Amino acid sequence: MAIPTSRTQSEATVCIETALCTGCGQCVAVCKDFGLRLEGGKACLAPQPLFGCVGCAHCMAVCPAGAITVRGRALGPEDLFALPPLSSSASFDAYYALLRRRRSVREFMPAEVEPELVERILDAARTAPTGVPPSDVNVLVLDSREKNRAFTSDFCAHLKTLGWLTAPWFLALMRPFWSKANDGLFRNFVRPALAAFTSSMDAGINIVTYDAPLAMYFYGSPWADPADPLVAASLAMLAGEALGLGTCMIGSIHPLLQWGGSAARFRKRHGIRCKSREGVVVLFGYPSVHYGKGIERSFASVHRA
Repeated sequence: MAIPTSRTQSEATVCIETALCTGCGQCVAVCKDFGLRLEGGKACLAPQPLFGCVGCAHCMAVCPAGAITVRGRALGPEDLFALPPLSSSASFDAYYALLRRRRSVREFMPAEVEPELVERILDAARTAPTGVPPSDVNVLVLDSREKNRAFTSDFCAHLKTLGWLTAPWFLALMRPFWSKANDGLFRNFVRPALAAFTSSMDAGINIVTYDAPLAMYFYGSPWADPADPLVAASLAMLAGEALGLGTCMIGSIHPLLQWGGSAARFRKRHGIRCKSREGVVVLFGYPSVHYGKGIERSFASVHRA
């Protein structure tokens, strides 16, 4: 039985051209479905794989003889490409410098982000690893300030239907049923944020997505690993930084689009295909402010076993 996603319900098919197989065993080593084995010095299909081929295609990618093809689950041998040479990769120092230079930017110049840069950001985000392939990440691209403003204005109109969510009677009702952290989150962040978002938009000021010239909403599906859209969004953000754009992650939109009739109608209006456990909006644009210093960050804790 294959692991289902929104894109496929079937397992992939692995074909081995025995005449080409050298019996090196690399395909067996990388298949974590335990779907391959060596028999008589040749690779062959194992009788009892764990799940059925999920289409990671590691076996096809690692085979030095080109003896293996994988088809199905949104991939085929035509998707193989030669890895760039290691010498072309960013050094750790260059990568760390990119991370250290990154700031969350919410002040953007009016200039639009060029279409070719939008495609390069999406290309980078597509490389994100997934819990189970094929990727169940969806991306809504708002590639102008006007599209972003229209989306956000409609979002704020949707927020006005959620007044009960932060009403004193609701918070008092829920307090015995959820954690102290949730109670504090709703009282100290959600309630003032919703009020500020809607009142500011009524005044013509966008403090939700800041009229960024490019916004990308990454979200999953009911089948997706919750981390998948967040990983893809992170790679998109770093790609934007590498292309000279300012970026900012906005986490407040996604949770408020998951439940209720108003949220369902909003999703339908904007072509958002489904609810999902996790999602995030990433803003991009040419920054109108420039930072000369960064701020050191830290983890809550680091434990070494």
